[in-house]
Formats: sequence, structure tokens, C-alpha cells
Amino acid sequence: MNHSEYEERTQQLLMPILQEHGFELVDVEFVKEGSSWYLRSYIDKPGGINVDDCEIVSRALEAQLDREDFISEAYVLEVSSPGLGRPLKKEKDYIRNEGKEIELRLYKSFAHEKEFRGILKNWTKDSVSIETDEGRMLEFQRKDLALIREAFDW
Repeated sequence: MNHSEYEERTQQLLMPILQEHGFELVDVEFVKEGSSWYLRSYIDKPGGINVDDCEIVSRALEAQLDREDFISEAYVLEVSSPGLGRPLKKEKDYIRNEGKEIELRLYKSFAHEKEFRGILKNWTKDSVSIETDEGRMLEFQRKDLALIREAFDW
């Protein structure tokens, strides 16, 4: 199995656990940081996730992972809230943020800028459109986006 298959299989194991508790799966990632591998699951629910929620899911998922034993590398299991600054990745993230202010960061400059903010107006599998405070409509190719997330004023 490759790493994306680890993520897919973990998602399959998570779904019944999350449905039982009324939680939503935001993302699963299997990543290497330094010399360690991490299997991270990000979950959410209306009103937000707390530590007890993460513990419930972590214990249930850990039992399933131990039973299935399909990941060959040693890894650290983490279950957490996606946080406020989570990137938009899935269709449901775009739907949830339609009409809201988002921020975009580009890999390369566009009109001498790499960062943009605006209201999310439209998206496809290939592009994202925003309306800026000045009323300009801008369209960006998804392949050019380093980051796209809901905008927050800290």
C-alpha cells in the first residue's frame, strides 16, 4: 500500500466512528515530519470539537488500526480539530465558505502580488473566483494556489 491508500483506508475506518458521534471528517493525512510519520485525522462538528471528542475518536480509531494493521511504517496517531485557519480542500469546504471572505496565496505573483482577499463567488475543479473589496472579480487557477482558506482578522 502507498501513503494515499493509508489515508483512504483510515477514512473508511473513521466514517462509522464519526457517524456514531455526529462528527464530520475534514481530512486525513499521512505525512513525514523530521524522522517521524504522522497519521492525522481532522474532525469537526457544529460548535466545534473539544479534547474529549478527539479522545473518543482516537481510542476507537486506534483499536481499528491495531486490528487491521495495514500501515507498515511506525507512526504517531493524532486526532484533532482542523482549527480556524484550515485550508479549503474538499467540495464541502467551498460550499461552507461560499459568500464568505477568503484569503489566497499564490506560488507566483499575479499583478505584482501573491496574496489576495475577497468574497468566494465561484469555484470549479480547476479555478476559484473571488470579488475584492474594490468590486473586482478575480479568477485563479487552483494549480497556482499555495493556500486558500477562510480569512480571519486576528
